[in-house]
Order: sequence, then structure tokens, then C-alpha cells
Amino acid sequence: MQNKYNLITVLGPTASGKTAVAANLASVIDGEIISADSRQVYRGMDLGTGKDYGDYFAGGKKIPFHLIDIADAGYQYNVYEYQRDFFNAFADISKRGKFPVLCGGSGLYIEAVLKNYKLVQVPVNEKLRQELENKPLGELTEILKELKPEMHNITDVENTKRAIRAIEIELYYKENQVAGIDLPTINSLNIGVKFDRLSRRKRITSRLEERLNSGMIDEVKRLLDSGIQPEALIYYGLEYKFLTKYLIGDISYKEMFESLNTAIHQFAKRQMTWFRRMEKQGTQIFWLDGYMPMEDKIGRILKLLNS
Repeated sequence: MQNKYNLITVLGPTASGKTAVAANLASVIDGEIISADSRQVYRGMDLGTGKDYGDYFAGGKKIPFHLIDIADAGYQYNVYEYQRDFFNAFADISKRGKFPVLCGGSGLYIEAVLKNYKLVQVPVNEKLRQELENKPLGELTEILKELKPEMHNITDVENTKRAIRAIEIELYYKENQVAGIDLPTINSLNIGVKFDRLSRRKRITSRLEERLNSGMIDEVKRLLDSGIQPEALIYYGLEYKFLTKYLIGDISYKEMFESLNTAIHQFAKRQMTWFRRMEKQGTQIFWLDGYMPMEDKIGRILKLLNS
């Protein structure tokens, strides 16, 4: 097993139960989890990003996890930093004789690892930002499409800040020879966890209601009260976008819930589209039915590991 694979990736759309699968697997193979979630890196953003800490208890013990709570809320963590931090964690876990388990739903982060993207840290271009800051999102989207015709990461154009940064990155790559860095070879067994569409929708809505009842609004209010500007939270999208708009009085509670619920459903659909594209481009993913008992899920994965 150690010779054939040096990583197991457990992926899936939001509310698929992938964290629990990864933790139970890690408890059996003496593994540690590396998160692949673009928002769980932020401290204080817990309920809104779905940090289900309880899921990391499996097999009667707490499973170590990495790349969660590593950046301050308000900071704009990026895929370059993620790839760097992943490989640092991967090397540390492997060196200690543990088995790395990558777990998450951020497709861009997962592919940056599995496909060894050659990434560099792109500096801020203040002049370009000033030129673009007053342009509408639609125009920014068209500019980005011209630079990057095969644009898959829809979150790049979720708001103007993200779109401007994406343009900044693409222009830098176009104008500079980018060598990248040497990365270790990854040979990953990729496991997907999913439910049928109707079940997924019910799980997402139920999960949203549960988080709202557990204090998610108070969480966002605390972040705002700590001095983080509303636009900085809106940048993170989904829960933080709509809850912030509700708290600053832009929308009603009903509008917030309905818009957020719809947005999460659309997000899960985009995640599945991303994973299907990965498969079409040659990444093999073994899918597990979310309703399968946990013991059977782990048994199936172990069988694949040893096949």
C-alpha cells in the first residue's frame, strides 16, 4: 500500500459527509487529514465554513488535521499558499510514518495537489487594480475570459475583488516566464462521496437550518464587531456574503435564507461539475454512495488500497 499510493483523497460536494469518511479511514490506516477547503483555513469562521470538529473523532480517538484555522479572517488566502502549505504538511506527515488523507470539496485546491500545478506567488499590481476597480463585474468577467478562455473556476468572478485578482494573476503569467517549483510526485487513490440530487438538496437545507439555529448569525456578527469590514466578509461568498448583507440591513431574514439556500445548492452543483470534469480529463475517482454504512465505506476503500 505504501508503495502504490502516498495519498488518499476523499472529495465530494458540500454536505456529503466526506469528513467523517476521511476521519474513520484515518483511524484505521494510522493517517492524518489535510483539509482541502478554501474557507476552513480561517480562524473564527467555523459554523459558516462547516468545521464539524466532532467529525474528527473516530475509532475512539481524535484524528489529527492540518490546514484548518491557519489564517486570520479578513485575509485573502490563495491557491499558491495552499499548495505550499499542503506539501509542507504532506512531507511532515509522511516523515513521521503516518498516512496523509486529503479531504475537502475545493476542486481548485485538490487539483493543485493532484496535478502538481506550477504556481508562483503573484505580486499585487496597484496600477492595474486602480484601472479595474470601477468596472462592473460583467466587464471584468469578459476581460478574464479573454485572458483565460477555458475558465473553470466560477468563484473567480463571484465578486469584483475576486475577478480583479484573477485578472491580475493571469496578466502576470502572460507577461512573465513562470518556472514554478519542483514538487514531489503524488500518487493518490481518489474517493468520492455523494448522494442523489434530491437527498443532497434535503441535506443542504437541513444543515443550513441547523447552523442558523446553532449561532451562525452570531458568528458573523462577532466577526463584524471585531473590525472586519463587511466587504471583506462578503468576499468569502455563500454564508458570509448573505449573512453579512442581512446584518447590515441590505436584505431581510427571509431573503437571506432563501438566497443562501439557493446559492449553496448551486455551489454543490458546481462542485459536482468540477469533479466530473476532473474525471473526463483523466483523474480516476471511485464514488461511494453516501447512504452506504460507514463500515462498508471503509471496507470498500481498504479493498481499493490493496487491489
